[in-house]
Amino acid sequence: MTHGSDVLVIGAGVIGAATAYFAARQGLSVTVLDKGLPASGTSSACEGNILVSDKELGPELELTRYSLGVWHHDLEEHKKLWEFDSKGGIIVASRESSLASLHRVMAVQKSYGVDVEELDQSALRDAEPHISPEALGGASYREDCQVQPMLVAAHLVRLATEAGARFIADCPVSGFLGSGPDGGRVTGVRTPRGDFPAGAVVNCTGTWAGELAAMAGVEVPVLPRRGFVIVTEPLPAMIRHKVYAAEYIDNVGSSDAGLQASPVVEGTPAGSILIGSSRERVGFDRTVSTAALGLLARNATALFPFLKDVKAIRHYHGFRPYCPDHLPVIGHDDRAPGLWHAAGHEGAGIGLSAGTGKLLAQALAGLTPDMDLSPFAPARFSAPGKHTPVHREEATA
Repeated sequence: MTHGSDVLVIGAGVIGAATAYFAARQGLSVTVLDKGLPASGTSSACEGNILVSDKELGPELELTRYSLGVWHHDLEEHKKLWEFDSKGGIIVASRESSLASLHRVMAVQKSYGVDVEELDQSALRDAEPHISPEALGGASYREDCQVQPMLVAAHLVRLATEAGARFIADCPVSGFLGSGPDGGRVTGVRTPRGDFPAGAVVNCTGTWAGELAAMAGVEVPVLPRRGFVIVTEPLPAMIRHKVYAAEYIDNVGSSDAGLQASPVVEGTPAGSILIGSSRERVGFDRTVSTAALGLLARNATALFPFLKDVKAIRHYHGFRPYCPDHLPVIGHDDRAPGLWHAAGHEGAGIGLSAGTGKLLAQALAGLTPDMDLSPFAPARFSAPGKHTPVHREEATA
């Protein structure tokens, strides 16, 4: 068996693509496998948010701000490739109780250095002239940005290959390779196209990360959370920012399995307006939910009444990789040496991809990462003393 690559990345969504790009830039030999094409999973079924505004204090906000710096500095020269738009975000409150809660959140965020500005009714209407007259006020987040996620994944894979990485499409993983007397170390993967040995294997498979981890005998409880997006006919520019209701933050942090929806509305460079956001845990059920789409439409027209006369031309949906504690899984899995994970970012995956990829690449290269990854450690889901050895036999994905 040949040594293979230093790093084998499984999954070519934005997380895997960013990890491969930064690992290749570190001088590591990198192979990327995907069961389809780049962005063929969740990365092709989302809005491309890079948000600071919806993050609570703690590790995720720290990772968000780090990632924002990576987008603006390390990836600055490539911004046009993926339609990077520093449009800013606005949270809108339409009830006095929501406005009071928003003010409390803003005060805490400001103390942490978040760039947020209070908007009274007049300032809100100056920023978004077509906002509902019911809106009482809001908060402006100048750091919020937007990208076209499929372009991010495709171009980062291309840039990684230009830096020396190898990409292999249509190559599903069917099991792990293991070494040592107890088979405890992951040394590569099995696929229908042959074995791929590697010094480190990185699980970047999004909503399938738990299934892949189970092949190695470890638990990573990443679950699918279905969400829909409505796309309107192209219009003149009528919405200037990413605009969403204060309730969106509560939905992001909720573990409720039922249907939740709060309005998230924004324009695109092509003129279409994207309308979200819904969340529900229904496994991998791809059935189109008219209830979810109807709720999205009602919420959006309540926020921007002019949308009542606008045609929806299509909708799409996908599955956010959700972790029960609302933190992603990033780093080496001590329960299965040689296996690494980067998954479970839920709706923040696009924004956090740049920082996640760079930090992982640093760790994979034997460097001390710029940020402490221990809050995201995969082994946090294990019971004390629990360890399951790696399964070396073939398994089915």
